[in-house]
Amino acid sequence: MSILQSWPVPIVRVQSLSESGIRKIPDYFIKPPSDRPFNITDTKTTSINVPLIDLENLNSPNEFVRKETIDGIANACREWGFFQVANHGVSHELMEKTRVIWHEFFQLSLEEKQKFANSPVTYEGYGSRIGTEVGAKLDWCDYFFLHYLPEALRDENKWPRLPVSCRKLVSEYGQELVKLSKRLTTILSIGLGLNEDYIHQSFGGNKETSACLRANFYPKCPQPDLTHGLSPHSDPGGITLLLPDTDIPGLQIRRGNNWLTVNPIPNAFIVNIGDQIQVLSNAIYKSVEHRVIVNSKKERLSLAFFYNPGGDKLIKPAHQLVTKDCPALYSPMTFNEYRSFIRTKGLTGKCQIESLKSPR
Repeated sequence: MSILQSWPVPIVRVQSLSESGIRKIPDYFIKPPSDRPFNITDTKTTSINVPLIDLENLNSPNEFVRKETIDGIANACREWGFFQVANHGVSHELMEKTRVIWHEFFQLSLEEKQKFANSPVTYEGYGSRIGTEVGAKLDWCDYFFLHYLPEALRDENKWPRLPVSCRKLVSEYGQELVKLSKRLTTILSIGLGLNEDYIHQSFGGNKETSACLRANFYPKCPQPDLTHGLSPHSDPGGITLLLPDTDIPGLQIRRGNNWLTVNPIPNAFIVNIGDQIQVLSNAIYKSVEHRVIVNSKKERLSLAFFYNPGGDKLIKPAHQLVTKDCPALYSPMTFNEYRSFIRTKGLTGKCQIESLKSPR
């Protein structure tokens, strides 16, 4: 699947549209009636508390408490595909400073932000769309995307130079989230009955595992019932650690035919399973479809940290989880091959991973 070198149409920044005072959003943001967040069949939308895990319990001298915590995460991955973690070891002050610095970035002049405008080749930098299909319906969101790992892809010159402390804070924040992500993949491996470093090594170990950050900015929208901040999708990678906006919730997850708004816990991260973990676990752990809604009252900002396999790593179901009664559900595929779909087609629910299931 070829990747375009430039966007198919000129990019219009969503924040600029919002601040222009428009009362109606352009047609290319308006979703089909069946896909709108508040359509007439969407009457059961409500708020929900996804499982909350206290990671401090992993340090308990009581073996039962430690096992109960690991089992709680494994069950959340099986049943929800989402959970929140508290007492995770990341400084609350660092979390808040990083959130504030990104908000300050999006308040900079358009001229300054445009210096980091991205392309569909790598998506690095300041962007406003996902996917390159002409005529696609767009989401009400601007973002900044950057690589943290592997070192060969990390280029801090492509990170915002303003505010002046941005690069330093992003580096510190990324370092702490890599530690937390490695810790979580250890727990996920144990929960599957695998060696504790199985997922980490499958992702490429310390040298090849990839990590990236996407700062999402959702401006006020005059017609929030007609569009999304992010369209329904499952994350293509390994695990995602989300630092949400706690003032106005916007993340929704699909449970059956219903969309549930996640209540964020202050100073906690929302963790969700990506498609690569679903493949590796042979669908024992589930990547779950989710979306982001917008509102007309207040802008929102969230930080999504993606911890993924190296681009050339071949991901397939762990052989320990494949039996005669439970054969491999997915054929091997590199992460680069897998994510080229989303970078071309955009966010399309779970249709990609479902289409890759091996014939029985």
